[in-house]
Amino acid sequence: MNLTDQLGALESSLDELILAAASIPASSDSSTARASVEPATAAATDTPVAQEKPKLHVSRPEKNVIEMTIGGVSVALSPEGVSELIEELSNARASMEVEQPSGLPPGWRFVATKNPVMATQRYANGDRLLVLRHTGHGWVPYSFSPDMVIELYAMLTKR
Repeated sequence: MNLTDQLGALESSLDELILAAASIPASSDSSTARASVEPATAAATDTPVAQEKPKLHVSRPEKNVIEMTIGGVSVALSPEGVSELIEELSNARASMEVEQPSGLPPGWRFVATKNPVMATQRYANGDRLLVLRHTGHGWVPYSFSPDMVIELYAMLTKR
C-alpha cells in the first residue's frame, strides 16, 4: 500500500470515527431517560456532551519507521513515505491563510543541515531559483527577485 492509499485509508477511518462520534446520543437511552426524569435533570441531559477529537500519536518503533495513529488506526511509514508526507503537508500548509510566524518562535526545535547540496536556475525575468537539500525536509525551493539576490548576497558576505 503506497502513502496515498495509506493516507486515504487514514482519512476515511477518521471520517467514519467523526461520523460515529457525532451520532452517539448524550445518554445511552435518552428517549426513556428524558421522559422519566424531573425537569431540572432533563435540562441537564439535553446539554450536548463535548466529543473528544481523535488525537494523533506518532511513535518510532524502528530506526527507519514512523508509526502514526489517529483514532485507533495506525499507519507505518518508511523513509520514502515520510518524505512524501512531508511534501504533501508542506504544500497544503503553504496554501493556508494563517501564515507561518515571521520571526523564530521561542523554543523552536530544528535540525540544521550544514553545507547543503544546492541547485540554482535563472528565469527570463531575472528571478533566481535556489533549491537547498535539507536532511529532514528534502529539497526546499526558494525563488528570489533580483533585489532579494543582492540583499541575500550582502547578508551572507557581511562581516
